[in-house]
Amino acid sequence: MNVPAPERARQASPRAEWVRRPERSNRAMLRLMTWISLRLGRAPARFVLAGISLYFLLFTPAAKAASRAYLRRALGREPRFADLFRHFHSFASTIHDRVFLLNGRFDLFQVEVHGKAVIDEVLAAGRGAILMGAHLGSFEAVRAIGRRQPGLRVAMVMYEENARKLNAALAAINPAAVQDIIPLGQLDSMLRVQACLDQGMVLGVLGDRTLGGDPTVRVPFLGTDAEFPVGPMRLAAMLKRPVLFMSGLYLGGNRYAIHFERLADFSDVERPERDTAVQAAVVAYAACLERHCRAAPYNWFNFFDFWRPKAAG
Repeated sequence: MNVPAPERARQASPRAEWVRRPERSNRAMLRLMTWISLRLGRAPARFVLAGISLYFLLFTPAAKAASRAYLRRALGREPRFADLFRHFHSFASTIHDRVFLLNGRFDLFQVEVHGKAVIDEVLAAGRGAILMGAHLGSFEAVRAIGRRQPGLRVAMVMYEENARKLNAALAAINPAAVQDIIPLGQLDSMLRVQACLDQGMVLGVLGDRTLGGDPTVRVPFLGTDAEFPVGPMRLAAMLKRPVLFMSGLYLGGNRYAIHFERLADFSDVERPERDTAVQAAVVAYAACLERHCRAAPYNWFNFFDFWRPKAAG
């Protein structure tokens, strides 16, 4: 495997496209959807969900174009309208199911776990770990496993702006859920991260997006090169922790598949070797993400031009 040289890490353009796009959801709508879902039940509410998916497919042309570009790569063919709808509806389904998962309705779902031995080994070591995920499937399904399995405590680490938005969304569904998020960018952020790891917790980080001003590296992904942030891997390297790839893939209906896979281990990596190890880990992460995107193509929810040339801003 050819690992890009350290000097290939670079600064991405200010304010990534996905950050600049206005949000279409709000807390009032989330509360209304939560009320409908919890009182009518999951099955009746999903009829409404299909209409919502169709609406966004028809009236968000930029997201539709991005979906088409991604599915063309993931499927290896020109996507049909049914493929686009399935992509949008899978996203809407994971958001909708978050209502039930955050309110403890685990009985509504069939969840299979792959790589349980991997996460059990991490828990037995007692030093915690970084769970490197992506906007792939449902992270809430992964956190649900943490709430059900003794000894597995999962918290989310994200940029402060993202944490504020997600906290507001989660508070509209279940106010108790906000305590599982550690925002970066605060004076005590790293102390909180270190403390959680020392307690044996696993910390989830999403490694497939950048805010726009973060160092990135171009690595092979779905047939061409794409920019991936190096910050999440640098965090794991600085803290000298193992990194597992995680995903909570939506399989349709009420079924999810949780995957844990070994990705990197920075426990014994010293500072002079850190950059090389981080670059290799990002390459491995992109390869793992690509494999899951091809296996479950309707689960990657980056509805913007991920392969847009950097020069285009």
